[in-house]
Amino acid sequence: MDYYIIIPAHNEEAFLADTLTSVLRQSLLPKKIIVVNDNSDDATGKIIEEFMQLCPIIQQVKHTSSEDHMPGSKVIKAFNKGLEHLDSDYDFLVKLDADCILPDTYFERLAYVFKGNPKVGIAGGFAYEKDNHDQWKLNHPMNDDHVRGAFKAYSKSCFKAIGGLRQAMGWDTLDELLAQYHDYEIHTDHRLQVKHLRPTGTAYNQKAKLLQGKAMYAMGYGFGITFVASVKMAFKQRKLNAFFDNMEGFLTARRNNEPLLVNEEESKFIQKLRWKNMLKKLS
Repeated sequence: MDYYIIIPAHNEEAFLADTLTSVLRQSLLPKKIIVVNDNSDDATGKIIEEFMQLCPIIQQVKHTSSEDHMPGSKVIKAFNKGLEHLDSDYDFLVKLDADCILPDTYFERLAYVFKGNPKVGIAGGFAYEKDNHDQWKLNHPMNDDHVRGAFKAYSKSCFKAIGGLRQAMGWDTLDELLAQYHDYEIHTDHRLQVKHLRPTGTAYNQKAKLLQGKAMYAMGYGFGITFVASVKMAFKQRKLNAFFDNMEGFLTARRNNEPLLVNEEESKFIQKLRWKNMLKKLS
């Protein structure tokens, strides 16, 4: 199967070479790798150029956005910039962060999944990060049927059905909810262990603390689901402020009547699905 990879990269000189090396070691190589140099002022561009000389499937796309490392909108704007440079002659499409090391058979296994089951719309492995003892440990705070946004693959039909990726916080949850709305399945594989070189969220701007709650509003969660999800998040992170930040973000968005990322029918489906999953865990 044919696939393309898009890698948004903002000041990734410390990790990018390792990520590109792991991609070029794949048993099934991509047709093209687009690295979007998003306003970097370090050696990111130089690293991309060096790899371009080594491998013709790598292409650099320069993009100028804000210097703030905000979750959601910044990275997807860069992703969409890379998408403009690709055609539709692919079987699946990959959004990959510039700080990941993939196992050598990562995309060969995903190709096998997509080819074997057309109902699979999104697929991926699991993130491992180093702990305080320098050991690689599983770091997956979500359910096992969730694929982290750092290394996500979409079948072409699913990607088109969900209308691409939304430029907002929560895009990597909304894509899976919309995929299920369009009757696609999410596939995860514990054998695909991805080394995530930078712990999640460590580079995020402090202004992002209210964005999670605003994202829950924009995804059509409603007050009840947002409340329960925020309690769960605060408990898992052992940070009481996470609950209050989420609720403040949600209520601010609702008060300002900010636009939703979904229509009414999609919102009803999402709320029904989320309540069903929550109740299932309690039973």
